[in-house]
Amino acid sequence: MEKNINKIEEIVNKSNRLIDIWGRRNPKFEKRYEESVIKVLSVFGRSTDSSTSAKGKYFGNAYEPYIIAFFLGLYANKRLPLSDDSDDLKDLGWPIENWGNVERRDLRKPYSALRSYMFMALIARTDVDWIALDKGDIKASSVVTALISTMEEYANYGFSVMKEKLDKDKTFFYSNRALLDIFLQLTDKEKPTKTEDDELEEL
Repeated sequence: MEKNINKIEEIVNKSNRLIDIWGRRNPKFEKRYEESVIKVLSVFGRSTDSSTSAKGKYFGNAYEPYIIAFFLGLYANKRLPLSDDSDDLKDLGWPIENWGNVERRDLRKPYSALRSYMFMALIARTDVDWIALDKGDIKASSVVTALISTMEEYANYGFSVMKEKLDKDKTFFYSNRALLDIFLQLTDKEKPTKTEDDELEEL
């Protein structure tokens, strides 16, 4: 699987280097989630080390709860636009291309495959005129801006879900099943009720 991901990255890089431009970006989030979610779950604003768990933090760096928030929005297929007021926003503080590549004292492995999955999901879920990009009618940087916007909106929704859970129970994410339970709720679609015709057809 990882070999296939690397091939996809090579193809993208050879075309318009979108994944490189995207990787250099530093996504924003709404400041209201800094104290209510990010700092509750991670070491934000300073380096992390192997004593993270001893500090009572579920995650190490701030980009880790951001990744979870993104996938919550993606799996729920719900996007929440960020505030229009720039004063309400803050940079995450670390370019995407560096996520998982530092602080390896705890034997963390780089997140290259995970970043590729995120990038491909954004490509699939963002409305882009790829023909116009290929012709040079629009710039790669503007396409990446659209991808980042999609990413931020998915994460913004995910943060709202995480905040709701933490408001009800500050220790929610310390359960071994916490994340699994959330994603199961998002993917557990209610089975349609059988009609009389369906039952006759089965017979």
